[in-house]
Amino acid sequence: MTESQKELNENRVKNLGRFGELLPGALGRVRDQAAETYRDGALDAKTKRLMALAIGLGAGCRNCVLGQAMYALECGATREEILETIAVVVSMRGTTGVGESLRIIQLLDELGT
Repeated sequence: MTESQKELNENRVKNLGRFGELLPGALGRVRDQAAETYRDGALDAKTKRLMALAIGLGAGCRNCVLGQAMYALECGATREEILETIAVVVSMRGTTGVGESLRIIQLLDELGT
């Protein structure tokens, strides 16, 4: 992949801000639901973000995987934990799990983690 994943993520964040300007109620409800979902509970926030990363990878959603990878890192996930999450996705989805995973490996390299 020649495109910068950091730049794609920065653009994702910018566009999410624009989405919030255009549809503040919709984004507000999504953010409220996410705040509840990803709070520490029986599972900690980091584990939940790694789960969300796996689901996003399985769905092939570029914006989802970039966002969830960044959230997982913010919650303290290590490169090794993210790579193991990718391995689980590949185990469950085979080669279709590899596609978006390459994006995350590049993002980790670009971030120096």
